[in-house]
Formats: sequence, C-alpha cells, structure tokens
Amino acid sequence: MTPTAPALYDATVRHVRRTPGTAQGRAFEHDVYTWLVDLDALPRLPRPLRPFARFEARDHLGDPASTIRTNVDTYLATHGIDLRGGRVVMLANARVLGHVFNPLSVYWCHDPAGALVCVIAEVHNTYGERHCYLLHPDEHGRAETDKDFYVSPFLTVDGRYRMLLRTPGERLAVAVTLHQQDGIALSATVAGTRRTVTTRSLVATLLRHPLVTRRTSALIRRHGITLWLRRLPVVPRPPHAPQEGVQ
Repeated sequence: MTPTAPALYDATVRHVRRTPGTAQGRAFEHDVYTWLVDLDALPRLPRPLRPFARFEARDHLGDPASTIRTNVDTYLATHGIDLRGGRVVMLANARVLGHVFNPLSVYWCHDPAGALVCVIAEVHNTYGERHCYLLHPDEHGRAETDKDFYVSPFLTVDGRYRMLLRTPGERLAVAVTLHQQDGIALSATVAGTRRTVTTRSLVATLLRHPLVTRRTSALIRRHGITLWLRRLPVVPRPPHAPQEGVQ
C-alpha cells in the first residue's frame, strides 16, 4: 500500500561518526522538516508560498530539462525495471528561496497494484555530485549495498551500508549505517512525525525552521571542520564516475 502524499514530516536528524577501532565517536543532531511527495502530483501551493517549496528536476537524478518522474523511470529502465505507471513517492527537501541540499533523497517505487518494487537511495555530497543506489528492501524495510560514492573527506570509499527504509506513514524512520573494516564508521537517522500539508501548517513549519536547507549545509560543514580540528586524517576525493541515468 502506497503512502498518502504530499505530507510534511517534522523530524530530527542524528549523525554519529565513530573513531576507527574504538567505541568512541562524535554525534550531532538537528531538527528539520522534510517532504513526502507523489512525483505524478507535486504540490501546487499558493503563489506566495511557492518560493519556499519547489521540486525541480535539476536537483535530482537525470536530465534537468525533463521531470523527476521521467528521470526515475529512465534510471530504472537502465536496470531493467518498468513500473508500468506505478506510483513513485519521494522523501526529500524542497528548494527554499533558490537553495536546496539533499544529503539523501529516497524514492519508493510501486507497481500499478501498489506493491513496492524497489527503492532508490540518492546520495548527494557537498561537492555537487550525486550517486544512486538501487535497493530491494525486505518486508521490514531493510537493505544492504556496497559503498561506491565519496561523501565525507574523513571516510574512505569502501565498506557496506545497512539501511532501514520503511515506507513512511504517521511516523518517519530512516536509518543508514556504514560498516567498514574496523566496525561501524558512521550512523545516521531521520525520525519524524507526519503533518498534513495545509497553508497554515506549511507557514508554521517555515517559521519554526527558516532556511532549513542552508542550515543543513552549514551544519554539515561545521561538523567537518570540527573533525578536521580533531586531526582526523583527510581522505583525498577520487574522480567521480557518473552513472547512466543519474548525471
């Protein structure tokens, strides 16, 4: 059964970066909001609010001159998957006053009967690059995949992600854990509560979390500076190989 969209989630993001070979780590968390949208029926907001919530193809996988939905179908076709018009819902940040940053966007892809076919986890780094992982979660929303993309200057491009990607309902629960040779290197969670999208609820959310995407970008960079000051070794960024249907 596919979730109702659009919806807003008031959420808390928590990151824990662990010191290799130890149980010690450094954590930070911050409050955000995020959207769940149907790619065939993106929100149509009152004109004054449109600059605060835009969903544009250039911010996601594929051809910036196309639509997000078409680009999802194109990407899936490269993997031999045809949804036959089935519904796709996306969990992502909206573009706010011309700025957006999505560390992770998640697409739940369904067949025409509403059964989940696959999930796309789209990862962005702060260098303007993106990478998609095509996943087939089990009945509990759990999936695993090898790490193939440079995200943090303090983590090598190796290891294996374990993800929890349950279809959002009244509660949102997404978790990603990176397992490397020395154990768990990184864990990140997004947990939140659903809010119906109305003009009133959106205005209230914007007032609670102004410029949320800029704040997220700033916090990630501040966390990186903190790790650098702790003298964590910096991993050089390798050349990024674009994926077919992604960039």
